[in-house]
Amino acid sequence: MPKTARQSDVPSTPEPFGVYVHWPFCAAKCPYCDFNSHVRHGGIDEDRFRAAYLKELAYFAERTPGREVTSVFFGGGTPSLMSPHITSAILEAISKHWTLGEGAEITLEANPTSAEAERFRGYASAGVNRLSLGVQALDDQSLNALGRLHTANEALAAFALARETFYRISFDLIYAREGQSLDDWREELSRALSLAADHLSLYQLTIEAGTPFAALHESGRLRVPEGDTARAMYVATQELCEAAGLLAYEISNHATPSAESRHNLVYWRGHDYVGVGAGAHARITTDGTRRALSTLRLPEEWLAQVEARGHGLVSDEALTKRETAEEYLLMALRLSEGIDASRFEALGGEPLDETRIGTLVEDGLLLRNGKRLMATPQGRLVLERMIVELAV
Repeated sequence: MPKTARQSDVPSTPEPFGVYVHWPFCAAKCPYCDFNSHVRHGGIDEDRFRAAYLKELAYFAERTPGREVTSVFFGGGTPSLMSPHITSAILEAISKHWTLGEGAEITLEANPTSAEAERFRGYASAGVNRLSLGVQALDDQSLNALGRLHTANEALAAFALARETFYRISFDLIYAREGQSLDDWREELSRALSLAADHLSLYQLTIEAGTPFAALHESGRLRVPEGDTARAMYVATQELCEAAGLLAYEISNHATPSAESRHNLVYWRGHDYVGVGAGAHARITTDGTRRALSTLRLPEEWLAQVEARGHGLVSDEALTKRETAEEYLLMALRLSEGIDASRFEALGGEPLDETRIGTLVEDGLLLRNGKRLMATPQGRLVLERMIVELAV
């Protein structure tokens, strides 16, 4: 592996750089999930997959030499089904190919079943220092309806073990579930906040096309809170989290100051990252051009191509300056810090329309602080519309 990089490949001012590792396997497919996840009841050849991850990491390292990795994220799928020795091998490879920054954030997503919790210490020994638990609900009836394989008690036990094992912990909850009232959600969130460490991801249940929930919803057999009720749940989420000191630094993510997910901030702030594994995405800058890459989604097809060609890429496209800028606008406006209009223009965006900005400010949807633009709490409720208006 090269030890130095061409000047054109390395930003003049070092920026955050992340590595995403996609483990595409799950014990069961949740009925609301449209992520690239697959169930393999017969098991998988872990040695082959381990070798493929290391091979694809080497390929991406050749294309992004000399970078310092500030965060690693094991996502899925269900990475807590991955043997800790594979996690260790991947982290060793990352350290070999790049510089793994001192204090780098290394996150692994985990389901809180008893079997998976038994691996926590193994992941910590491998180098994982932040765990993200997919709790999703705090009562068994809701967990069953969501297709989850753990109980509420298992989730609480896994969380307690995680607190003993990892320096940083986050967990996810889904709200606006079928039959859930605003009072139900306020009570559940209050309970979650009493347990939370420093980070919570709180997602409104969305009906994704092609999922079992989509078919049930279309037939009228699944009814979820919508309209004013869903909006009231979102507002209550912001109020309760803020009162507990977990600020909304992004639409669905809340943290105490300095406990934000540094890896996710790489995405939202428009920095470079590598993505390995079936169905992973990447954004890398080479020779001054930002490129969008993605890999084959079917694990077995990805595996065969990596073994044959060294990578599982299915697309590798150069983004125009305008596309790069608009992607930054789309992602960064989700953050409470908003966008830097100067950076937007430096990336290749046309100067934003002052009239539209003024109208959005007057309507109470946008705040302006010099060159920085931030969505207000009211603006976040109509964020997609606001982004379209600004990008036109």
